[in-house]
Parts: sequence; C-alpha cells; structure tokens
Amino acid sequence: MRILVYFGHPAQYYFLKNAIKILRQDNCLITIVIKSKDVLESLLKEDSEEYYNILPEGRKSSRFHILTGLLKRDIRLFRFALHKKFDLFIGSDASLAHIGRLLRIPVLTVTEDDISVIRWLARLTYPFTNYILTPEICDVGRYSRKKIGYNGYMKLAYLAPQYFKPVPVPIAKPYFLIRIARLNAHHDFGIKGLNEQLIDEISEILSKHGKVFISSEKSMSAKYQPYLLNIRPTEIHNYLANAAMLICDSQSMSMEAAMLGIPSIRFSDFAGRISVLEELEHVYHLTYGIKTPEPQQLIEKIKELLSIPYLQDEFQRRRKKMLSEKIDVTSFIVWFIENYPLSVKKIKDTPEFQSTFR
Repeated sequence: MRILVYFGHPAQYYFLKNAIKILRQDNCLITIVIKSKDVLESLLKEDSEEYYNILPEGRKSSRFHILTGLLKRDIRLFRFALHKKFDLFIGSDASLAHIGRLLRIPVLTVTEDDISVIRWLARLTYPFTNYILTPEICDVGRYSRKKIGYNGYMKLAYLAPQYFKPVPVPIAKPYFLIRIARLNAHHDFGIKGLNEQLIDEISEILSKHGKVFISSEKSMSAKYQPYLLNIRPTEIHNYLANAAMLICDSQSMSMEAAMLGIPSIRFSDFAGRISVLEELEHVYHLTYGIKTPEPQQLIEKIKELLSIPYLQDEFQRRRKKMLSEKIDVTSFIVWFIENYPLSVKKIKDTPEFQSTFR
C-alpha cells in the first residue's frame, strides 16, 4: 500500500510516528508531506525522516493568510501527488481532502477536536473526506456517518506506557512547568490565555515549592530569560513526565500531561469546550480547565493542588484507571489502515471489536 501522510503540526507527527514504523515494517510505502509549523521540521530531521515541505515559507496568522496558505497547499499537493499513484491519504489538513477528492484517492482525516472548535476547518474538510478518524467522545456534527470513533485519545498513540518510558532529567525535583502557546492556529482567533501578570503571580506561588521553568512558543520578555527551558524539541515530553505540575494555556500539552498522569491546569477560553479534555477532567480528574475571566480561580486551584498530600501518587492512580479503560490506539490505527476499506465495515458493524486492541 502506498500512503501519503500529511503533517501540519508536531502533535500530528507524534500521533502517527509509531504507526508509521509498524506500517513500514509491514511493507507499506509511506511518503511524508509537511508544512512549516513550530518545531515540526526539527522533529523530522532529528528522527532522520525524509519529507517534502509544501509550505516552507510558513504563513501569517490572519484569516486572509490562512486561506491563501490553503490555496498554495492545494496547488502544490496536487502537483506533488498527481503522478505518484497513492492508495490512501492520511492527515488533518483540508488540502488532503480537496486533492484526494480531485484525484479519487481515499482520505482519512484524523482529529480530536469537536466540530464546534474547528468549524471553519470542518467546513473546508469534512464534505470532501471519506472518513473522520477520531476519539469516540468527539462530536463531528452532521458528518457522523463518516466518523470512525475509537475508545482512546490521539496522544495515547505516543504517550501510553508501551510507547513512552520517561527517564530522569538533569534538574532537581520538584520543578514546575509553565507552558505558553502561540495561539495562532485557525481556531485560535479571539482566544486568550496566560498573560505576564498571571505568570508572575503563578511563579511566585510555585517557587515556594520548587523550581519554575517556562516553555514558550512565542518570544518572552527579558525578565523571563532565567526561567526559560532550553531543551531540544524531542525532550519536552520527558521533562513534562518528570514535572510536579503543568500550568498552561495549551490544550495539546494539557492532554499530554493527562496521558502521563501529571497534574495540569489550563487557563484558556477553550475551557469547557473540548470533549476529550472534558472527559479527562470530569471522568478521570486528570486535568482542570479555568476560563480566562476567572484568574483568581486559577490561583485557588494551584494552591489546592499544592496542598494535596502525595499528589503525584494520586494522579498516577487516576492515570492507571484511564489507561485500563482505553485501547492501544497505535495498534488500532495500524489495523484500520492495513485493512482499509474492509476495516470500515468491520468497525461500523461491530464497534466493540476495537476492545481487542489492549
């Protein structure tokens, strides 16, 4: 099987990284296409992956530049794929769905966002894709007939214990991570997160209990330079796994912390709006979401967690419960791809079959 996999975000690469290794071992030919985004290209280079970048210049964050960027990717992806005879496209980008439809190549769209969060992307993607591969808890709106739901999370594909084993880091414990997201994705317009006043207040509280480090996707004021976590992109999950707590405005890293059993609090306008995080918060109690009009609630939640005896042990217990109720996402994805399109009928007719992937 000849498969084109498109990555537009580092988390998408992590999601399919282990599956790609297995698929290649099973004689699938995988071609990787990317656009420049954050540390994505650095991750691929560090893993010695071959790839083709269809948008090396990146793009600005305005709606106009997002749409023109999509048009560029459509044209370049069409030219790239036209004569290569792929059997399947996999990824999240709307350009895949457009060119897949045009070239009559099946498209699997992967996501863990509800349609209400990515409404514009969904409008550009879902009408043209064949199937939407997503956690069962996610809402895809009127495209439910295209949904292939699985009992897990995208980030379990690379942070489940069988795929990720953290090692000690050269920092004395305990230490705390503050993560600042860039918030420039298509769905981030008008979304607010942590500001400098809050970062200062949080740092003052946490510093009484351990060292404070800041990991930021955007430039920070000079006063924060002593706090910046200067590590290679591939090391971030290891540092997260050894942290005492994560405070952030990143939905993605909140999910990753939950997968690792690390207490996390996200301060974002997205709080209460994302199904996977709502399940992790209210069913498994592995993360907490605070909306930006309530900064005092954020401070109170930090103090509350700091007061819990054996906090890390308690969160590892909660993580263990979550893991016991979820499938091996990577194994499921590999099976679904290798058996496509017969796998569609199998999982539609007998959704409980996925429970065999443990």
